[in-house]
Amino acid sequence: MSHPTTPLSFGYGTNGLADLRLDDALALLADLGYDGVGLTLDHMHLDPLAPDLATRTRRLARRLDRLGLTVTVETGARYVLDPRRKHGPTLLDPDPEDRARRVDLLTRAVRVAADLGAHAVHCFSGVTPPGTDEDTAWKRLPDALTPVLDAATAAGVPLAIEPEPGHLLATLADFHRLREALDSPSALGLTLDLGHCQCLEPLPPADCVLAAAPWLRHVQIEDMRRGVHEHLPLGDGEIDFPPVLEALSAVGYRALTVVELPRHSHAGPHFAERSLSFLHRATGRTASPGSTP
Repeated sequence: MSHPTTPLSFGYGTNGLADLRLDDALALLADLGYDGVGLTLDHMHLDPLAPDLATRTRRLARRLDRLGLTVTVETGARYVLDPRRKHGPTLLDPDPEDRARRVDLLTRAVRVAADLGAHAVHCFSGVTPPGTDEDTAWKRLPDALTPVLDAATAAGVPLAIEPEPGHLLATLADFHRLREALDSPSALGLTLDLGHCQCLEPLPPADCVLAAAPWLRHVQIEDMRRGVHEHLPLGDGEIDFPPVLEALSAVGYRALTVVELPRHSHAGPHFAERSLSFLHRATGRTASPGSTP
């Protein structure tokens, strides 16, 4: 294999370390040698709805700086807005007040990202609600995202929407439909989940990277099998990783590539260590000691 010419920066998602305090999770990732962290705003990790968010964010920024970790802000917490509805409410909900609650979360995330110096803010469309036709959902999505994009533009932080299997915006083609509906705002970028590419895109994951390159602002990585939306540890699925990582390097991608294993939190430290070793082998990169907290 030819080694990548541009070193990639690897992170691990805190949604895969949900059983650890945030400070302990960050210290672990720095010790393992990660370059950064995918920070999911959730009740256990920088709760976006609790008091004194700005103060807590400043404290976190200092901690990240001491540990030498960069960050991308993710907004995929399952129950942060509604304890009964997974990922609810969404940008597609029939109730305008419910949509506004998701918009408020995303604009809070933009402020957090700006204060942390984050690469991007990740988001997703949500599932089309029962009783809502697709045309209506496609009208709601750009309307709901407009104030978030305004905030992202003002803050200088890209908003990176993720095609998610089962959601209204599920594929790269859907991303381009949204981009065109919004008249291609510069603040709107793409979160590319490489496992999702393996799951349902017509192109192989490496070709998805090449096709998505102009809009790529955030990358999530895990293994997956064709047609099955199940996040698997690296090496346990069907993805041929060296060509995918070489493609990321070839297009000059410099933000974080974040391991996304939210259902493996029960053994988060083990999978964090295993994942980074896998990525170092796949890129021919020599592991270096992490920062000391």
